[in-house]
Amino acid sequence: MAISRELIDRVLADAASDPLREVCGLLLGASDFGAAVPSKPARSASVHPASVRPERRRGTPSSAAETARISARPGPSTALGANGGRAVARIATVLSTTNVAAHPADSFEIDPAALFAALRAERTGGDRLIGHYHSHPNGLATPSARDALMATSPGRLWLIVAAGAARLWCETPGGAVQGAFAPVELLINGAEDGCA
Repeated sequence: MAISRELIDRVLADAASDPLREVCGLLLGASDFGAAVPSKPARSASVHPASVRPERRRGTPSSAAETARISARPGPSTALGANGGRAVARIATVLSTTNVAAHPADSFEIDPAALFAALRAERTGGDRLIGHYHSHPNGLATPSARDALMATSPGRLWLIVAAGAARLWCETPGGAVQGAFAPVELLINGAEDGCA
């Protein structure tokens, strides 16, 4: 999954704007993850935080977003997309929304008005709603047990931001993380790479 430096910088800045509360927003773009997520994994794949490592890239890091680049490959049970288990997809837009949760220090709820507006725009030819992002003030960019309880749309992408890092996850029934998520490779591209 690709995202531009500008967009990941915007998400990181949104999370940094209120480090004591979870901030949230929508991810719009193109993804074929939803069609490829199995309803039941063939076998369980173990994913340990130590297996999530920074992506190696040509050139010198030129922005704070370089530290957020993650390369976490899905386990063998989660064949996400075509092209050898890696979808050719991108996050085209991030839309910050209000967190309307009763307890925003440790949970999030996207403003329904913003969610419905994005769905209406999608129906009229706008970017597709492919997921959302939220921050974890606890410093861990991995799905929590609470996140797993909220995972009700297989194939939906979750970008979780914590402590200046970002990790991308796909809702996957029986997934290796919290029984509901599989890691997804997140590639940060500059506008010169064609991902604006």
